[in-house]
Formats: sequence, C-alpha cells, structure tokens
Amino acid sequence: HDQGLADQGRRRFLLGVGGVGAAMVLAACSSDPKSSTASPSASGGSGSGSPMASASGQYTGDLKVVALATALENQAVGAYQAALDAAKAGKLGTVPSAVATFVTTAMAQHADHAKAWNAVLTGAGKPAITTVPLSNQADVTAALGKVTDVGSVAKLALQLEDQAAQTYLFATYNVTSPAGIATAATIAPVEAMHAAILNYVLGQYPVPDDFLPVDKAAKPSLLTV
Repeated sequence: HDQGLADQGRRRFLLGVGGVGAAMVLAACSSDPKSSTASPSASGGSGSGSPMASASGQYTGDLKVVALATALENQAVGAYQAALDAAKAGKLGTVPSAVATFVTTAMAQHADHAKAWNAVLTGAGKPAITTVPLSNQADVTAALGKVTDVGSVAKLALQLEDQAAQTYLFATYNVTSPAGIATAATIAPVEAMHAAILNYVLGQYPVPDDFLPVDKAAKPSLLTV
C-alpha cells in the first residue's frame, strides 16, 4: 500500500513537471507581442474580457518572465496596501492584530521581492518596473474596492499568492540565467508560506497540495510592456 502511494506521488510529480514543460513552450510562442493574448483574471485565464494594452516587446525571452514576476510583486504590494488603507478607514470591521501584522509583513516582503527581480532586469540592461503593467490590474483594483471584511481580503490575497508561487515554479524551468533561477527558487517558498497563512485565516487546510502545481501560474502574455 505504501509503495502504491509513493508511485502515485511520483506520477503526480512527473505530470507536474510535464505541465511546466508545456508552459515553457507556450511562453516561447507568446514572445511575439502580436500573437499574445491575455485576460484580466488573476491567473491569466478567463476574466472580464477587457483588452490587453499593446505590448512594446522590450522584455523578451527570460526577461519577459522576470518582468512578469516583478509586475506581480508590485501588484501584491498594492493589494496589501489597499487592504491596510481599507482597515484604517474602518471598511473591514474588526481586524485581528495577527492579521494586520501578516499584511504589513507580507507587503514588505513583496517589496523586497520586487527589488530582487528588478535587479535581474537592470543587470541585463533593461529598465526596472515600478508600476503594475498587467492586463488584469484594473479588475484586481476593482475587486479590492468592493471588499467589506477580512475574509474577502484574504481570498483575494490568496489568489495573488498562489499565482506568484506557481509562476516562480514555472520560472525555475523557463528562465536560463542563474540569477533568475536563484531568485525564483528563493522567493517561491515564501509566497507559498504566505498562501498557507491565508488558507489558515480562511479556515482551510494550510497546505492543500502535496506538490506545488502550476495551473494558476500567470501567463507571460499578462504582461503589457
């Protein structure tokens, strides 16, 4: 029985790696901005249908994934800041001190992650990304504006954390530069820990997956620069 479970686990792991490989192929195909399509949902899947801004294509290959990661970090910083602002304005009801501490800490860590990703970009001679050039940003901002309690904020934040962690797992397979791989490998576990805390806040099992999947990873076509 134990051997059967082990075999099943190995099969799921290999399937996950295969999924990343397929994502790499899709990323290569999407490097041409004219052929890229993006949707405004948090994971780059189906959303409200608002069109993506025309991409200039200044970030290509490895650097497109790095630029995407930087934008995701900036998006997370903005989301947590919006949550703090809403809490201070009394829009979220009673906010436990532990949750407030988590939000503040996670926001600071995402800012540090953005700096790390930007260092990879500037080290390659590309401009740093200090805004959120993602086609789903308007939808994320609108959703944050509608939150009325801690639970709804936690759900939105969980989507962003899952997306980031899985995107960085994708990046470890898709980025060839040592700096990019190292950055992805050291940041992904932190995002996964953020997700675990948010699952706990929502009353859900903190670690729902035995292997980190990539089905929620952001598509490179989500990037609009």
